[in-house]
Amino acid sequence: MTILDGRKTSKDIKDEIKAEVDKMKANGEKVPHLAAVIVGNDGASLTYVGSKVRACERVGFQSTMVRLSSTTSEIELLDKIEELNNNNDIDGFIIQLPLPRQINTQKVLMAVDPNKDVDGFHPTNFGKMALDMSTFIPATPFGILELLERYNVETDGKHTVIIGRSHIVGRPMSILMGRKGFPGNSTVTLTHSHTKNITQITSQADIIISALGIPNFLKAEMVKDDAVIIDVGITRVPDDSEKGYHITGDVDFENVSKKASFITPVPGGVGPMTIAMLLKNTLLAREQHRKLRG
Repeated sequence: MTILDGRKTSKDIKDEIKAEVDKMKANGEKVPHLAAVIVGNDGASLTYVGSKVRACERVGFQSTMVRLSSTTSEIELLDKIEELNNNNDIDGFIIQLPLPRQINTQKVLMAVDPNKDVDGFHPTNFGKMALDMSTFIPATPFGILELLERYNVETDGKHTVIIGRSHIVGRPMSILMGRKGFPGNSTVTLTHSHTKNITQITSQADIIISALGIPNFLKAEMVKDDAVIIDVGITRVPDDSEKGYHITGDVDFENVSKKASFITPVPGGVGPMTIAMLLKNTLLAREQHRKLRG
């Protein structure tokens, strides 16, 4: 069994990006600039955005955090997005989710310029991804592809079962794993909360990608020998520790890992890859803007 080590792989990717940025600086070029918009004081969101800002510093990107109060109106947020769309200094930006109740998330994500949508959530970018065109792939699916590629996990002709159909992970992964090329060329089954006989389906899978958000959902008896297991789940489970919780994935790691050929741990698997690929998308955005504007 091989651990798909997201911490090590994300560090490698950040080192590669830093080398690119150092070259840009040496040539007197503008370095990539990532902005993050956060509305309100959600603790988990502040932690995520803080780690994104630190990652930017580490690779030499410029970063801007735009903090808005929880009482911000939809119109105020849309005005801020328009400002970021028109700011040529900013190459890419993200809107940290979830947004407060008074704001329509769909409307907000639609307002982001697709050329700056480094999260890959805009329908224009999602559509391009579905058509195998060059675009920003959502960061978590992009990170999964990168792990499969760097560990040379065979995907050609394999049966990939995806658990969960979210727009952020499940649905894009079902498209990406079925596309031509590597990683891809899989036969994909997309399962979700209405799927009957899920154990029957998962037990036939060569590759399982679980993005359900139910701790320890995938048990050893649901998995065949030598399956590849990608655990996207991150759930805070309360305990008696100092922190008051521990992070658990969708997979019963202790037992499933005994049968798997490759497996991602939680934490330290897919999670660190997400930020690394957001940086990679921002580097791609900078490159595109350089060609357009110099």
